[in-house]
Parts: sequence; structure tokens; C-alpha cells
Amino acid sequence: MIHRSIFAAVLLAWTAFAAPQLTTIQDTLYKADGTRFNGLVTITWSNFQAGDSTQIVTQSRTIKVANGNLRVQLVPTTTGTPPTYYSVTYNSDGLVQFKEVWSVPESSQAVRLSDVRVDLGNDTAAGGTAPVNEADVTGLVADLGARPIKGPGYAPGHVAVVNATGAIESVTGADSDCVHVDGSSGPCGSASSFVDGETPSGIVDGSNTSFSLSAAPDPVSSLDLYRNGLMQKSGQDFTLSGSSLQLAAAPQPGDTLLASYRLAGDSASPSQMYPAAQVLCSGTGASTTGTTLSSVGVCAIPAGVLLPGDRVEVRYDLQHSGAVSGFSFEIHWGATTVAHRDAAVSDSLVTGRADAAILSAGAQLDFQSWGAVLPFSAGVASAADAYSSGLTIDFRGMLAQSGDTLTLGNFTVVRFP
Repeated sequence: MIHRSIFAAVLLAWTAFAAPQLTTIQDTLYKADGTRFNGLVTITWSNFQAGDSTQIVTQSRTIKVANGNLRVQLVPTTTGTPPTYYSVTYNSDGLVQFKEVWSVPESSQAVRLSDVRVDLGNDTAAGGTAPVNEADVTGLVADLGARPIKGPGYAPGHVAVVNATGAIESVTGADSDCVHVDGSSGPCGSASSFVDGETPSGIVDGSNTSFSLSAAPDPVSSLDLYRNGLMQKSGQDFTLSGSSLQLAAAPQPGDTLLASYRLAGDSASPSQMYPAAQVLCSGTGASTTGTTLSSVGVCAIPAGVLLPGDRVEVRYDLQHSGAVSGFSFEIHWGATTVAHRDAAVSDSLVTGRADAAILSAGAQLDFQSWGAVLPFSAGVASAADAYSSGLTIDFRGMLAQSGDTLTLGNFTVVRFP
């Protein structure tokens, strides 16, 4: 009775540590010329769990094929978790001849290569499993579409802010500035800012006593005025009216005047969202051979970028090739035509610029253009196009008759605060 118990325990332990079931792949390999294949076959696989719950770890195995005879035993993959493939590479004469993928079934009999070869196209990874397409992951495409994108004012190494269109911009300003909750930047401190060590403007010639500051001190008592390092007394050595200084005695040539004072905050003039110049669009445009006006370049300015007081500068260059036709071109600010020019067939190069002064409503526009033959022309106009919801600058061109080509070679749109 004791011996039977020992035998049962040994049998149970042997079963627990038994090797996984293997399938034999056996076949004869030939080359296209009828001779037998000689070389190495490298089989690679990734981690998976066999059908009998055996854990198979990532590994590879290289076997030698002599006189075309291939024989190898592998754990079945058709019942594995996750579904897995073997990646097989054939090497002969020191070169990789070809690669293929195997899906090995469970079988007590030897199987041939035709029984295990599968065609996964270009979707098979080197590790033996196929990559997952984005569309196959539930919700992934929608999540990627909802992620924030870079806006026209994005720059690395700066504080990020989300603009009115939901795109990520970068806050601009001096290193010492503070960032406000609306994404603007400015001197730190909400009540006032400081001017230190300013040299009042005015002639120091021994007779002039009138000088001026760059701004009016607020409060007036915050002004500290120094002459050659000696502090001057208000009402005795000088008087202040706004930003104008009147000194009791004229400074002599070589004297040094320095002023330090405070400025009151101005809640009626909010900080600009984008307080530094930024390139809104730049690049090369398209070409046209048509005889009707068509777009050869577009700059779409997002909503919330332009603010009253801004200025937008547009520069562009056109090239005309051919000797058959003259051409025309226009610049559109929204629905407003900024400029229209007609050039001769001999005009190979044309350039121009336009400026838009952003008003509280609409903009005032001006333009200049000229060419190799095209005479210089300039003009000014107004545009009622709303910019708060975004605005498009469109470059258009056409040929007088077919046969030539008109190309927008370069355009740049820059916003200045």
C-alpha cells in the first residue's frame, strides 16, 4: 500500500513537470533549379501560452538543413494564447534567401511545410505576431482625433497655453514676465510696474532745464531723480508735470541724470494674448496653367489670434514661365480684394507685399507690387471682414491664354502686436 502511494506521487510530479506537446515539421526543400537546399533555418517566436497551459518564452532556434532535409519539432501555436506565429528565415551561401511565417497545429503525425505556412502580407512583425491596426482598437481613432494639436504659435521650451481654437500655443514675453490665466504675459504684479535707472531725454548743455520721462510717474511721489548720484528734492530742485521735468538749475555738460519711478496698472488695456511677433504662415505655393482665377496659396488664420492693434504683414513672390501669355494675380483678405495686377508676357518675376492694420472692427489695408517689367503700384483700402472667428488670406492667379505657367514661389504672413 505504501509503495502504491509513492508511485502515484512520483507519477503526479512527472505529469506536472512534463514537457509540452510538440508537432513535428518534416519536409524536403528544393531550389528552383531542382537541386536540394543547403543552409540554415532560424525560427523566432514571442512569449505565449501553449494549449496545455505551458508557458513558452521568447527565444529562437537555428537548425541546419543538409541535402534539403528539414526536420524540427515545435510547440503548436494554433491553440496558443495569444494566437502566435513563428517567424522563419532561410539563410544560404551567407545570405538571407527569404522569410516566411508558420502557424503550427497540434498533430501526432509529422506535417509538411504546406501545412504550416501562412500568408500575412506585410502585417507580420519580426517577433512573430501581427501589429494591431489603429482602427481595430475600440475608440482609439476618436481619442487621437480629440487630442490637442500644435497651433501656429507653438514653440518648444516655453509655457504652454490653449488658444481659442483648442490648439496648443506657447506664451511669449520676457523671462521675468508672469503668465496670466488668460494666457497673456506681462510684468509681474497686478497693481503697478517699475522703471529703474532711466535717463531723462533732453539736451545737457549747461543752459537747458527742460527734460522729459518716457512715462508719467504714478504716484507722482514715486519719482526719485538723481544728478551725478545726488538725489534731487521735488519742489526745490525740480518740478514734475505728467512726464515733463523742469529743473531749477541747468545740468552742465558731463552731468548724469537718472530717474526711477512707478507706473500704475491699466485695467482698461488688457495684455495681448500673443505679445510678440509670430509667423502665422509661410511656405511655397502651387502653380496654375488655367485661364480663370484660381487659388495658388492660402493662409488660414485661426479664430482668436488677431486682436485690435495688431498688424499683419504679407509678402509673396510669383514666377512666370513661358513666352505665350500674360497673366493676372490677386490678393484677397477674406472677401476683400487687396490688390489686382495684370502683367505682361515678358514679366518673369513679380513680387509684392500687403499690410493690414487690425481695427476694433475690420482692418485698413495697403499694398505694393512690382515686377521685372510690371511697374510699381501701391494703394490703400479698408476691409469690413470680421477676423474674430478666423480669416483666410488667398493668393490667386490666372493666365491670359493657355500655354504658360504661373507659380506662387513663396509667401509669408507675419503678425506684429
